[in-house]
Amino acid sequence: MAFINSGRASSRFLGQLRHCSRLGWRETNSVLSREASTFTYVPETPPESLGPAEKMNLFQSITSAMDCALADDPTSVIFGEDVAFGGVFRCTVGLAEKYGKERIFNTPLSEQGVVGFGVGLAAAGATAIAEIQFADYIFPAYDQIVNEAAKYRYRSGNQFDCGKLTIRAPWGAVGHGALYHSQCPEATFTHCPGLKVVIPRGPIQAKGLLLGCIRDDNPCIFFEPKILYRSAVEDVPVGDYVLPLSEAEVLKEGSDVTLVAWGTQVHVAREVCNMAQEKLGVSCELIDLQTIIPWDMETVIKSVMKTGRLLVTHEAPITGGFAAEIATSVQNECFLSLEAPVKRVCGWDTPFPHIFEPFYLPDKWRCFDAVQKLISY
Repeated sequence: MAFINSGRASSRFLGQLRHCSRLGWRETNSVLSREASTFTYVPETPPESLGPAEKMNLFQSITSAMDCALADDPTSVIFGEDVAFGGVFRCTVGLAEKYGKERIFNTPLSEQGVVGFGVGLAAAGATAIAEIQFADYIFPAYDQIVNEAAKYRYRSGNQFDCGKLTIRAPWGAVGHGALYHSQCPEATFTHCPGLKVVIPRGPIQAKGLLLGCIRDDNPCIFFEPKILYRSAVEDVPVGDYVLPLSEAEVLKEGSDVTLVAWGTQVHVAREVCNMAQEKLGVSCELIDLQTIIPWDMETVIKSVMKTGRLLVTHEAPITGGFAAEIATSVQNECFLSLEAPVKRVCGWDTPFPHIFEPFYLPDKWRCFDAVQKLISY
């Protein structure tokens, strides 16, 4: 337990361990095991207006999006560590053979160099699609993203920009990633005016939102929930389509509690909605934020004005997580309509653990417990 920081976060984390039985855990020969899976992916059906579709998992839908971008825009290029052979998650497989090694190529093992090159390429007029192999390793590029990409247009009075830069990165828990292959750093970049941060929940959204990022006039960071790369499978339109950025989607309408999530956590929240209806008779409204910044405040506010209660849940640590920004904005706009204080169910304020990952994650039991407290407040 030496990895756990001292203080209030540690107490909360240890409290979670001590009270595991209440949240659905059992102990067998001193080994804790889970009674239920973290979440179940429910495939969605694309609108008929988007044309013919075929089965794709999440990484295949991302490949399809980049294929569309490369075919449509001769200035577009893809670069990063190992992308030429298909990437560690196979998201660029086949693209180098189809479009040539001048447009899909490997870079040195330098995240700062990858993004810095992308900034210059986009500033020169090309469409730059950079891959950071894991979101956990995006931090060496932080200066290039925050002080160069995000500020390029502003500092030149809109004479120059690098808006055609998109940075992709695998993101979030995967079941065995531990400290350096599990992090969710989206909130780190929401404090940087000039950037857009997008996280899809499944293959249909991944393709449309990634194309939206690539064609947007601002630098975008596109985080991909890597646990969904192969586990999320559904019919995805084979043609070219764009989903709008900064528009949240109401996935389930309800009247008693609003749940807001993004990425993998949307599927946890969906199960919580079903549990609340079945066990408590509580009607929950589920919103997928999709774009973290600039976020769709209007959709969230409208929902909370109706339900009077809000639960925001994400994998990242609770302190300084983007749930805090949402909670503050809702409190400011909906104060007289709130029936209970806004609840946040997030990761704990510790480094991301390995064997204790199930306790760290904001699973459906923790979220369901928060819904109960919101209703009984």
